[in-house]
Order: sequence, then C-alpha cells, then structure tokens
Amino acid sequence: MRTKILIADDEADIVSMLRAFFASRGYLVLSAADGVEALRQVEQEPDIILLDINMPGMDGMEVCRRIRAHVSCPILFLTARVEDADKVKGFSAGGDDYIVKPFSLVELEARVSAHLRREARHSFETRIRFSGDLTIDYGERCLFFEGRRIGLAKKEFEIVELLSQNPGQTFGRERIYERIWGYESEGDSSVVAEHIRRIRAKFAAYTEQVYIETVWGCGYKWKK
Repeated sequence: MRTKILIADDEADIVSMLRAFFASRGYLVLSAADGVEALRQVEQEPDIILLDINMPGMDGMEVCRRIRAHVSCPILFLTARVEDADKVKGFSAGGDDYIVKPFSLVELEARVSAHLRREARHSFETRIRFSGDLTIDYGERCLFFEGRRIGLAKKEFEIVELLSQNPGQTFGRERIYERIWGYESEGDSSVVAEHIRRIRAKFAAYTEQVYIETVWGCGYKWKK
C-alpha cells in the first residue's frame, strides 16, 4: 500500500514542488492550501503530515492542536524560521519535528522516511506488552490482569503507557505532567501523585505485585 502524505502550505509553488517530488518517490500525495482544507484532508488518514505554520485563517499550530487528539501520525512543521519558544509551542501542540525553509529535498525525504520508520517500529513493537500476569494493549488502550480487564481513566492509562514503555527509567512528576497534560495546561504536577495513587489502588484489587515504583526525591519508574 502506498504511503499517504499530506502537504499543507499556502505557497502554491512549494506544494507543487513537494507534490511532484513525493509522487515521483511513490507516495500518494494529498494537499491543502489553508488550515480548513487541511482539516478536511486529514479525514483521508494520511501516514505523515507536512504542515506549514503560517497559513491564512487557521495556522498550522491550531490545525495540529485540533487534530492531535484524533491523529497519531507524525506531524512535521514547515516554517521560515524557528525560535526555541516556537519549538516549545509546536511540540506542546503535538508536532514531532521542524523543517526550516528553504530546505533540501533530499534531507526532507530522509527526515520523512525516518519518522515513518520510527512510527512503524513503535506500532509493531509496543502494541502489546506482557509484564508478568499483566497485559497492556496499547492499541486498544486497556490493561488485563490474568484475563480480567482493569478499568483505567484516560490520563491513568497514559501514565501507565509512558512508564511501561520505558521500564527502569525514572520520570519526575514535572516531566510526567508535561508529557501527559502538556506545557500549557492549567494546574501543576501534584496531580500526578494522585493519579499514581489511583493506578496503584486499581492494581492492588488484582495483585500484590508492584509495577510502579517510587524513586524517592526523583519520581516514578516502571519495575523491570
């Protein structure tokens, strides 16, 4: 099946150039000249998105925020320049990378290919994880202990997902909060401790096995 790429940019010559280039490489190319059209094209389920930041009406940042909750594919921002503050906003909005104009088509293709390979590996390797009698199905976003489903709220599962995909690695409360709730969310990292407590309580109803360990003064980690 051909890889589907969405190119959203209000500069017609850039869209035309990228369309011809990626089509010649065997991609199925979708295109949009503004944010509204980009939202419509996302319904075609692209495998990767090249998204210009400065589009009329709805800019790339807003498009990314609107679609990220429903779209898991890599999103690469196209921009004429980028400051550190802009990068923070873009990654917080759900972007995966930045491509600065003018760019080399060879480098752009390499970056697109790298993101697609990473996405394919992630999808294949982490769809299901077995941790003793605990089964984590990342695709269905649910947990089972000895075949019995453990009901977790959305944020609770996302914490389990983050920690279990990085077993043995310690995550501080602030880092967990930024990864799960985002930089711009209202609130503070104290909510992480409460979610961890709820997760542990739900696990305790099924087993005495400890999956999430506290690293005192540092944060939490998934037990190897």
